[in-house]
Amino acid sequence: MTEKQYGGSTGRGNGEKAVTTQNLDTSKSLPKQKTQKDSSQKLGTSKTDKDEIIQAGKIASQVRVFAKSIIKTGTPLLEIANAIEDRILELGGNPAFPVNLSIDNIAAHYTPSHEDETLAKGLLKVDFGVHIDGWTADTAFSVDLENSEENKKLIKASEEGLNAALELIQSRLGRAGGAISTSEIGAEISKTIESHGFSPVINLSGHGMNQYELHSGTSIPNINDGRGTELSDGLYAVEPFATNGSGRIRDGKPSEIYELISEKNLRSPIAREVLNFIKQEYDALPFCSRWLIKKFGTKALFGLKQLEENGNIHQFSQLVEIAGSKVSQAEHTILIEKEKVTVTTLEL
Repeated sequence: MTEKQYGGSTGRGNGEKAVTTQNLDTSKSLPKQKTQKDSSQKLGTSKTDKDEIIQAGKIASQVRVFAKSIIKTGTPLLEIANAIEDRILELGGNPAFPVNLSIDNIAAHYTPSHEDETLAKGLLKVDFGVHIDGWTADTAFSVDLENSEENKKLIKASEEGLNAALELIQSRLGRAGGAISTSEIGAEISKTIESHGFSPVINLSGHGMNQYELHSGTSIPNINDGRGTELSDGLYAVEPFATNGSGRIRDGKPSEIYELISEKNLRSPIAREVLNFIKQEYDALPFCSRWLIKKFGTKALFGLKQLEENGNIHQFSQLVEIAGSKVSQAEHTILIEKEKVTVTTLEL
């Protein structure tokens, strides 16, 4: 799930950091319990962490194959999203965020609502994540559902941009003393996409990840942004976007995708009940209204409205290409260790 690189309502605009669950009301028993780890524990210090990262990637790679097999023109997006999320659970993972199914000029952050009747069509981006105990595998691909040569060329541009970036990262960091900066990765992505006659989306980027943090600080741009941050050991999502438009996105309609940003108190019993469930089930990872309606029915919508008004949750916006042009996306997750780079989400 992409990271936005500009102002507006889509990013966490109030300066608050992602929260983790504390002081949870445990009087209500819930089916899934997360194991919280010491916050001082860093990625790579635990074999369990690495095993969970690799396993999440394996599940994601299997779900990629499954998703490609079920997506057809005219299939309801709600049916596709539910099938992908159910498959993740069947394989032993958890959805790290709601499945994004974004069509044509919507670059990202479209997930079907509980009553959505939209059908799959055009250039469809499929972006989903798998987590095990908060360690995430984030991956995406694009599908041409109208037999369009332009769509196929756009898809090839983002896929080859991703492949070029991964090859560069592996060639640099897969040896002793190797180093690479985020701006070098962005330059490679941009050069590759432009060689196909398209533009990279300059204000969307890949991102670092940590336990229960989908966006943990480091951004991996789709252009040379001049920042030159050196990649260190850790977990990252690399995700080029290519467009036949201007190369920028803007905030669109509300997405019904949320994240927890505060645990401040509320008076409403419904809102408190929904908040406790969010803390227990999702921690700081994104979630959607559709999921909560499965648990609480439509009263969840009232609870979400109160939580948003009270500043407990942030709602992401859909991300739309500014000129109304089509966008393609490709994404894989990489684990960087000393002299080793593993692409965790490659299809087996």
